[in-house]
Amino acid sequence: MNPSIYRLASVHSKLDDEIRRESRRRLPDSFRIQRLKKLRLAIKDRLHSRAGAVLAT
Repeated sequence: MNPSIYRLASVHSKLDDEIRRESRRRLPDSFRIQRLKKLRLAIKDRLHSRAGAVLAT
């Protein structure tokens, strides 16, 4: 696996964990969850674009 793809997948996984952790709190911060989800989506987009570039070569 390409190191940059691995790093992006690792960050995506950590963001998933953070979103789950925040959602389980007694009073979850919806603004923080929203920011984390947007960041996770941006990482996912970069991950898919890099994975597609690797597969195309």
